[in-house]
Amino acid sequence: MSHDLDRPHPLRSLAVLAIGALGFALAQTTLIPTLTSLREELGTDTSGVAWVLTGYLLAAAVATPVAGRLGDMYGKRRLFVASLLVFAAGNTVSALGSSIEVVVAGRVLQGIGGGIIPLAISIIRDEFPPEKVPGSIGLISAIFAIGGGLGLVLGGVITDVLSYHWIFWLGAIVAVAGAAAAELWVPESPVRTPGRVDYRGAALLAAGLVPLLFAISRANVWGWGSLRMLGLAAGGLVVLALFVVVERRTAEPLVDVGSLVAPPVFMTNVTTVLIGFGMFGSFILIPQLAETPEASGYGFGVDATGAGLLLLPGSLVMLFAGPVAGALGGRFGSKVPLAIGAVVTGIGLILVGLWHGSRGEIVLWNVVMSIGFGLVFSSIPNLIVSAVPPTQTGQAIGVNTLLRSVGASLGTQVTAAIIAGTVTAASPLPTEGGYTAAFLVCASVAIVAGFAATLIPRAAALPVPAAPRPSEPAYAAER
Repeated sequence: MSHDLDRPHPLRSLAVLAIGALGFALAQTTLIPTLTSLREELGTDTSGVAWVLTGYLLAAAVATPVAGRLGDMYGKRRLFVASLLVFAAGNTVSALGSSIEVVVAGRVLQGIGGGIIPLAISIIRDEFPPEKVPGSIGLISAIFAIGGGLGLVLGGVITDVLSYHWIFWLGAIVAVAGAAAAELWVPESPVRTPGRVDYRGAALLAAGLVPLLFAISRANVWGWGSLRMLGLAAGGLVVLALFVVVERRTAEPLVDVGSLVAPPVFMTNVTTVLIGFGMFGSFILIPQLAETPEASGYGFGVDATGAGLLLLPGSLVMLFAGPVAGALGGRFGSKVPLAIGAVVTGIGLILVGLWHGSRGEIVLWNVVMSIGFGLVFSSIPNLIVSAVPPTQTGQAIGVNTLLRSVGASLGTQVTAAIIAGTVTAASPLPTEGGYTAAFLVCASVAIVAGFAATLIPRAAALPVPAAPRPSEPAYAAER
């Protein structure tokens, strides 16, 4: 009983963590509907405006595992608050910017705040009662997915009604509110991993990830077989291989490579890359299809707001799928809802690829997909959490979040290449068959993810470790 009295109610902490997670999740996609407006207002070209997304992705890819490791070392709430403040600062810079250089600089700062999601999940693992952990992690993970869908809706509405500046002001306001609430009402985790920062590992990770992800983001511009693309990608992979070798020989590494290659974690990460491919591919495909002029014979000719609204019901459904995944995981093991969710996602992608003749069909099949997404992204963190010791939660979740971004980048670029391949001089619009093929590719990858999930060893579904006992240096001493 004293344990419960010493701690605030988990729902309060969960609500605060959810605010921070939602703010960061919205930043993934709110700018996608506004890229054309940004290009015109900032006086740049398509290549230049692409850096608004690329700069954010590259910074987040490097910062996310680093923030997870620092949270394990110095305190997860402390890093959670710091990440939110950096994210808010980046939004403020972009909101005030009137040139592409300033807006991109702000987006890089936002990406540096990329530890928000893994840190929130780590806090839940350390602080919540064991029976509350799976469902709470599922909800935070679902919010990450929901934010991606809602971002497409809000981005279009805010741009149409106000301006792109308000997208960034919204992000800054949410982040500052989340940081203040976390500082006041979320306890600091007593679980620490003493050590020092592995600056060499961080530098190698950045040197490997940046060229690899940049090559992927530019593949459709340079060509997938171009020397620039292949050279950068190969160089990045070589540096990442060196990173693994160095980390294995480092006494206090940035990332514990041994835990990442353990079968439960490794297979979960493989599944994450695959499902990220399918999810973000669909985020791009559905709005593009809906915005295609009616003269094409298959598009609806809606604006960015209308396209985003088609995704809104699915985004809301994900909110309920998260707790369901937590309940299923608690009873059968989290790989069961993960496998089911991946297959359901694949089915939804097949349905929308074959039957998209009306807006109602788009909404219905997207709801099916979103049920799958909710189950998947709510199950993955629970699998990671159950497979690593508490002292490695932050770094393990951080790497998993990074791999989801890699899958998202691949899915976005591959589907864009499939559609672009159907454009000809005589027909500047993609063909309907191009969209069908792209949806079916995403569906195939999602179904393969479901198969990969069945290969995750049962050990990954072990119960989540109990929260610290009152005798441990709990946060009650701080509050």
